[in-house]
Amino acid sequence: MFNPLKLSEMMTQANQMQEEVQRKLAQTVVEGSSGGGAVMATMNGKKQLLKLHIDAAAVTSLSGSQQDLEMLEDLVVAAVNEAGRKADEAIQSSVQGMLGGLKLPGLG
Repeated sequence: MFNPLKLSEMMTQANQMQEEVQRKLAQTVVEGSSGGGAVMATMNGKKQLLKLHIDAAAVTSLSGSQQDLEMLEDLVVAAVNEAGRKADEAIQSSVQGMLGGLKLPGLG
């Protein structure tokens, strides 16, 4: 049965859990790559891009054509998107772990 007097305590606990999740997400680092590792994107669990590495060979092999440039741009997008997917997985895993397997709508 719900005890309205415990609402403040429950809200404090919820805020503490949210702060813990945010701290864990900021510390979580994931990488995405494309082009066989020619492009690497490093992102944290908050989906902030931390680093983008483009192998020098990928740049020096460009012939200067628009098609080559577009291919490199596509590799960058693919690497960032992969890192984003991994960050989403880390977020979901972290939240589910904190909730102890509690099934809530929208959280997987």
